[in-house]
Amino acid sequence: MPNLAFAGLADGGWRDLAFEPFRDGVTVHWLLRGGPVEPSVAVLKYQPGAGVPRHRHAGLETIVVLDGTQSDENGNYPAGSVILNPVGTEHSVWTKDGCVVLIQWDLPVIILGETK
Repeated sequence: MPNLAFAGLADGGWRDLAFEPFRDGVTVHWLLRGGPVEPSVAVLKYQPGAGVPRHRHAGLETIVVLDGTQSDENGNYPAGSVILNPVGTEHSVWTKDGCVVLIQWDLPVIILGETK
């Protein structure tokens, strides 16, 4: 398979993507959809007030905030932030005003509890 390239994604090109439901208040556009033991890459669009319940990382998760601010128990991450969540780390995620992130999971996360 050749490499996959997404020109202009970080400069607002994500606005032209087709999104589908992912979680309550969160939509997704899959750039590369893996399986239970394969990496996945997606753009997630969070509505204001949306979040993801506490979860544990079975593999490395890498997040680039493209728009807005994403938050977790460790802080607030405005557009341009890069967040690395190593194997074994746990957190919940939320956004006050909405955000868009580019996310890569080495392995699916394990949901542990309710959103904040």
